[in-house]
Amino acid sequence: MHGGNQTIISEFILLGLSNQAEQQKLIFVLFLCMYLVTVVGNGLIILAISVDVHLHTPMYLFLANLSFADISSISSLVPKMLMNIQMKSQSISYGNCITQMYFSIMSVVTENFLLGTMAYDRFVAICHPLNYTTIMRPRLCILLAVIPWVLSNGIALTHTLLLIRLLFCNTNTLPHFFCDLATLLKLSCSDTTINELVLFVVGLSVITFPFALILFSYVCIIKAVLKISSAEGKRKAFSTCGSHLTVVLLFYGTIVGVYFFPSSTHPEDTDKIGAVLITLVTPMMNPFIYTLRNKDMKGALTKLINRKSSSL
Repeated sequence: MHGGNQTIISEFILLGLSNQAEQQKLIFVLFLCMYLVTVVGNGLIILAISVDVHLHTPMYLFLANLSFADISSISSLVPKMLMNIQMKSQSISYGNCITQMYFSIMSVVTENFLLGTMAYDRFVAICHPLNYTTIMRPRLCILLAVIPWVLSNGIALTHTLLLIRLLFCNTNTLPHFFCDLATLLKLSCSDTTINELVLFVVGLSVITFPFALILFSYVCIIKAVLKISSAEGKRKAFSTCGSHLTVVLLFYGTIVGVYFFPSSTHPEDTDKIGAVLITLVTPMMNPFIYTLRNKDMKGALTKLINRKSSSL
């Protein structure tokens, strides 16, 4: 297609993480393993929570949603990357690129909001234990689980609608392993002022509001726990939110470490490192964190595995 003396592109070229053949093979094996571990690990968590009635509580409802968001996040990126490496191709169509961007935004934003929701749940459980069942009633829990998905889809749709009005001319090479919104804006030959403004405002809000809720919740939790007289009581109280706090530190620590204190002199390398850590490493680590630090999850997974083994 031609517009004047400009060629409007219909596909993009993803440069990936490396263009060396030996490194490509290593990346393929590494990312395939990460993908399988993430899908299987988070899938087992969802299955265990579904079949074990003892886990039909608000905390595990939010955890099941977090696991599904993790599966969605990695599934929107890795399969296409693995297919391109296997087929020795770097192309992705315009439509597939926009779709990939939409689902990657939706998944990461959903996880961000769910971490805030889970912090509020722990706040109610520790600071208001006698009123927990009254406050965290089923209708509210379902609402708190649905809202992150609604908001994330609204945010992803907003960015997508603003992006599809832009033109991409002449250059179609993306120095990334997936269709990242910020990278696509740099590639556009249209005026991206509105897109960048929305990206900044919405992005800042998405990070700030859940993080503020998490910070407020844990300040209140720490104050409540310090009032407990026995050391055993303090340990039990902290143990109920240990897994969630670990995931929060991993998620936000990655964002701060990569984007606020970048060690690379090349911005594109920083973007790639940040994307790998947030969209691939964090979803892969979540199942280990929640199973290794949570006795209820360990018991549920053990029952599930034993049930499957006995049925074979």
